[in-house]
Amino acid sequence: MIPLPAHETSEADRLAELTPRQIVAELDKYVVGQHDAKRSVAIALRNRWRRLHADPALRDEITPANIIMIGPTGVGKTEIARRLAKLTGAPFVKVEATKFTEVGYVGRDVESMIRDLVDLAINQARDAQAERVQEPAMAQAEERLLDVLLPRSTPKPMPGLGFPMGGQTPAAAAEPSEEDDLRQRTREKFREKLRRGDLDEREVEIDVSLDRTTNLQMFGPAGLEEMGINLQEMLGGMGKKRQKRRVKVQEALELLTQEEAQKLIDGEAAKEEAIRRVEQGGIVFIDEIDKVAGRQQGGAGGGPDVSREGVQRDLLPIVEGSTVMTKHGAVKTDHVLFIASGAFHVAKPSDLIPELQGRFPIRVELGSLSVEDFVQILKTPQNALLKQYSALFASEGVTMTFTDDAVQAIAETAAKVNDEVENIGARRLHTILTTLLEDMLFEAPDGADTYEITAADVRDKLAGVVEDRDLSQYIL
Repeated sequence: MIPLPAHETSEADRLAELTPRQIVAELDKYVVGQHDAKRSVAIALRNRWRRLHADPALRDEITPANIIMIGPTGVGKTEIARRLAKLTGAPFVKVEATKFTEVGYVGRDVESMIRDLVDLAINQARDAQAERVQEPAMAQAEERLLDVLLPRSTPKPMPGLGFPMGGQTPAAAAEPSEEDDLRQRTREKFREKLRRGDLDEREVEIDVSLDRTTNLQMFGPAGLEEMGINLQEMLGGMGKKRQKRRVKVQEALELLTQEEAQKLIDGEAAKEEAIRRVEQGGIVFIDEIDKVAGRQQGGAGGGPDVSREGVQRDLLPIVEGSTVMTKHGAVKTDHVLFIASGAFHVAKPSDLIPELQGRFPIRVELGSLSVEDFVQILKTPQNALLKQYSALFASEGVTMTFTDDAVQAIAETAAKVNDEVENIGARRLHTILTTLLEDMLFEAPDGADTYEITAADVRDKLAGVVEDRDLSQYIL
C-alpha cells in the first residue's frame, strides 16, 4: 500500500474502517429503503479513501464522482447526505439552489457555499483543538477561580523603599513565611472543595471577555461580498471587551475553562487543518437544483428566466474544480464532493445545461414511500417518530404506547393523503401525528399517567379530516 503524507493520515484513518457495506448498514439505521441511493453514496465515500491511497502521481487527477438524487420530497435525500457527513465528521453544508442568483443580480453568489463550508470546518477544527486542551485549560481556570475565592495578600510597602520585589524581603523570598504556608494550605483545601463540588452553589464575581463582534454580511457579486468580509475582520478586533459577571461557581468554572481553552488554541493551525479537510473531504449538498433548471418556453407558469441558467453557469466552475477566495485563504474545490437533489416534477434532469449534467455522472432515482415504508419509518430508525413522541411524553412522567394496528393505520392514512392531496413523503407523518396527539399533548401534565393509541383512536381522530379533501389540504 502506498504510504500517505502525514497531514492526510487522520482523514484516511476516519475512512479506513468504513467499507461500502458498513456505510449502507449505518445509513439503514436512519433512512428506510432507498437502497440504490445508499449504495451510490457509500461508493462515493469509499472512493475518497481509495484516492488517498492511490499512486501519488495520479492522486490529484482522480476527481470525485458527484451525485444527483432524483425523487419526491420527503423520501430521504437530505437525510442520506447529512448522515453520510456525520459518519466521517467531514465538513458538510446544505444549500438551497434557489437562494443563489446570477452574479450581477441581488442575491448570494454560488461561491458563498464554499465560504460557508470553510467557516464550518474552522469551527470544527477549533472545537477539536479545544477538546484536546481541556485539561490544561481547566487547570488554568481552576487557578483563576481560586484567586477569586481566596484573593492573594497584598504586600505592604517598606518605609522609604516602597514595595519590595515580589512583595517580600530577600530573606523571606528564600524562606516562605508561616502566613504564606497557611495560605497555601487553605488554597489546597479550597481546591479539594472545588473539585468535590462543595462550592458549586456559591456565587462569585468573575471577569470574562464579552465578544461583540459585528455580524456583518453582504450579499451580491463576489467583490461586494469580499468587501463585507474585510469589513467584518476589521471591525471584529474592536468587539472584544471585558465584563464582570456574578455567577455560581460551577458556571464560573465552565466560563473560565472556555476562555482559557480559546487562549490555548492555535488559530493558524486550525485554519490550515480546516482548509485541508474542506479540500480533501468537504461535502456540499445542493437541494432543489431542479428549481434552477430551464423550462419549456411558453409553458404554463414559465415566468421570467433571467438568472436560472446563469446560476447553473456560475455553479459549473465550482463543481468542475476551481479556486475560491475566502477570508481564510484560497480554497480549491477540485476534490469537494457535490451531491445535488431535486424532485424534478416540472423540469427534467435533461433541462440542466449539458456541461452541468456532465459534472454529476451518478444519477440515482429515489422511489415514493409505500405503506410498509411508513410503518418502518415510524418504528425502526434510531430517531423514529414514535420514539420521539414517547420521549416527549416521558418527560411529563407519562407512558405513551402505540399498538401495531395503530401504527398500520397511521401509515395507511399518510399514504392515502399523499396520494390524494400532494406527495410530501415521510413529512406527512409529522402532520398526522401532531393532529392525532394534539389533545393528549395538551392534557399530558394534568391527565392520565398512561396512554395507549389504537387503530380505533386513529380512525376516530382522523377520519373526518381525511374524508374532507379540501380540509385535509390545510390540516394534513
